[in-house]
Amino acid sequence: MNVPDALAADEIPQCLVASYATSFGEEGRAWIAQLPSLAADMLERRQLRRDGAAWSGQASLVLPVLRHDGTGAVLKLQLPREETAAALIGLRTWNGEGMVRLLDHDPASSSMLLERLDGARTLASVDDDDVAMGILAGLHARLVAVPAPQGLRGLGDVAAEMLEQAPQAITRLTDPADRRLLRGWASAVAELADDPGDRLLLWDLHYDNILAAQREPWLAIDPEPLVGDPGFDLWPALDSRWDDVVVAKGEPLRVVRRRFDLLTEVLGLDRARAAGWTLGRLLQNALWDIEDGETRLAPSAVAVAEALRHR
Repeated sequence: MNVPDALAADEIPQCLVASYATSFGEEGRAWIAQLPSLAADMLERRQLRRDGAAWSGQASLVLPVLRHDGTGAVLKLQLPREETAAALIGLRTWNGEGMVRLLDHDPASSSMLLERLDGARTLASVDDDDVAMGILAGLHARLVAVPAPQGLRGLGDVAAEMLEQAPQAITRLTDPADRRLLRGWASAVAELADDPGDRLLLWDLHYDNILAAQREPWLAIDPEPLVGDPGFDLWPALDSRWDDVVVAKGEPLRVVRRRFDLLTEVLGLDRARAAGWTLGRLLQNALWDIEDGETRLAPSAVAVAEALRHR
């Protein structure tokens, strides 16, 4: 392999290094240490040439590459884990329908070769929030219309775990108002838990996970598939560009309600049920935050909950 195709250790973004150390400890540090050799092996085995600088999210390193026929793609390298296996199931099931296309993958390393999208242009680049949310909603409707395959985790199991964790988590909140809210969110989940839904969810569809493309104007990336009710999938969209759109407009409740109404209309959802499952998503986020040491609910979560009252 030519030297220019090798991945140098100092090219690995520090945010990825820190994320792996925090999330996976010694296993994560060991995986980062062998990442240059893994990249070299994948590039050589697939006859790929690097075609740009490495970049990353919190869980993966991405290398723009050229295939042997000269077409562009990206090589995604990540630690093998349950979420990675679920992503592969989802990518195969969507098969490019509104979603980045999976071109190849290596089961042993969990590396993926994906269709090349425009990583510099996300849906957040669309200034008009109504236009952007309309694009997201249309894409979301197509994605949840695909029947869910076997082998994925279900929302029923997630809901049961949340309801088990909620009583202890409530005691760790310092504000009585926050405790009342968290208790209410858990009650909303308890009312819906017997009918968790059967659609294929993305779990993380927001503006920054929708990229401009050539095959279609916009395609989704980075799915975290789950089987359940699409209402549980709305929060990432409601929270998109929170500070520079929702807060900046000075009317967060109105903006959230407009987004929610647009999403539920395009997806054809029962609004009361979708509001309940959105509270479930707020509960899930709060439980994660409390586990990490937070003692107050996130202000954005409180605002979303208030916006959805009587919805």
